[in-house]
Amino acid sequence: MKMAIIITAVLLLFACEQGANSPRGFSLPEGNSEQGYQVFKKYQCQDCHRIAGEKEPENAKYLVAKAIPLGGSSGRIKTYAELVTSIINPSHKLTPRQPASFTSEDGVSLMRVVNDELTVSELIDLVAYLQPKYKVTPYRTSDYRLYQLRIPSEQSKD
Repeated sequence: MKMAIIITAVLLLFACEQGANSPRGFSLPEGNSEQGYQVFKKYQCQDCHRIAGEKEPENAKYLVAKAIPLGGSSGRIKTYAELVTSIINPSHKLTPRQPASFTSEDGVSLMRVVNDELTVSELIDLVAYLQPKYKVTPYRTSDYRLYQLRIPSEQSKD
């Protein structure tokens, strides 16, 4: 009985997500970050996006009212699969923090769909360039306030 519990526990541990490089879902071959930067420029991603933490060019002109940030700190991991999905299906999961000006009237992302132009190798390299731009920052306990449930006293029922 103890052995069955141990085996089950070990299997559950290995079945859990293992961070940004989790094998959960699917995985493409390892990409080349430097070539990914070239892909970013080739498809003019910088016309609408900026990389968080990198200095913007002084004369940067975006096709949108405000550049859409890529990368930066987050309380959760940006997985490989999420990045691939965001590139090949930009309307799949729109960030609620982004203004409505980034979507059409019917809620579809205004991001240009490059699926007929982007090769699989370019996609792999682009994700290799973007994924290290995301940093996980654990939430601090001081960021949360504890709330107590207040039960009205018997006297307030009058």
